[in-house]
Amino acid sequence: MTTQLDSALATRKKCGDCAEGISAPFPFTMAFQPIVDLARRRIYSYEALVRGPGGESAASVLEQVNPLNKYAFDQSCRVTAIQLAARLGIIETGAKLSINFIPGAMYRPEACVRTTLAAAQRAGLTTDKIVLELTENEKIVDFNLLHQIFDVYCRNKLCIAIDDFGAGFAGLDLLARFQPDVLKLDMQLVRGVENVAPRRVIIAALVRIAAELGLELVVEGVETEAELTALRALGVNLVQGYYFAKPAFEALPRVAL
Repeated sequence: MTTQLDSALATRKKCGDCAEGISAPFPFTMAFQPIVDLARRRIYSYEALVRGPGGESAASVLEQVNPLNKYAFDQSCRVTAIQLAARLGIIETGAKLSINFIPGAMYRPEACVRTTLAAAQRAGLTTDKIVLELTENEKIVDFNLLHQIFDVYCRNKLCIAIDDFGAGFAGLDLLARFQPDVLKLDMQLVRGVENVAPRRVIIAALVRIAAELGLELVVEGVETEAELTALRALGVNLVQGYYFAKPAFEALPRVAL
């Protein structure tokens, strides 16, 4: 349980990181998984997924995150993803780069975004090619801070996504409060969609909602041809999952389209 002293020390650490430059609190790297644009037959984006330096799982990395290093981890994740993706040639592909972020790790969005912007500039990656994904699995406790984050990101032309939609804490209430650029449906909605009518009804409704709100809709966790066929029939265009490619360790996987 986080104590008042933990919070004070964490805030002090954040300020020190901003003054001295961000460094990773422990070793980690990234794997990349493509999001496919079915209509244009191209890669829409590559999502950066944290891994240990020897390919260890995301869970093994995330269990090392604590209140004192959460800010440095969040910031260094963005820098690592941008630098590695640029080195692997993402700019030449024309695809976007999707990076998860921890809203609770930011204390002053207008200051905390500077590291991301500087990394993008050094890499030659324009901000409109960066999608920052808010995972719905983290409970939002400060909606005012989240509003500030969205505002700062939008002003800097960074794209925003709500990840794991339909499986986390906020659901439709979060979508009613904040309209991102991209809405990513959780894989649990997809499993067996070709045989489960309620799942098809829900996904079809979310396709319509996204269209009316002017959002891009991505469906995660597509693993079979039957799922893909059912999703295409529902109007889904952007998909991600093992059917196309598993996350590739420090590589941008190619997809046969």
